[in-house]
Amino acid sequence: MATKVLSLRLPEEIATEIAAVARANGVSVSRAIRLAIEDYVAAQRGEKGFKARLQKRLEEDREQFERFTK
Repeated sequence: MATKVLSLRLPEEIATEIAAVARANGVSVSRAIRLAIEDYVAAQRGEKGFKARLQKRLEEDREQFERFTK
């Protein structure tokens, strides 16, 4: 699987908490954050209304694209 490096800014308290959770579970902070993001994305996919919001955003982006490429 290809990976992408991202920079993430967290409040100090959350950074400390995620580090503690990662240590307690024997995983890296990066792994703990990836798992949390995977859970968030999965929850969004199942949320009522998400697909409609996503579709609306895609349509808005398509409109902008068409304006710029004329």
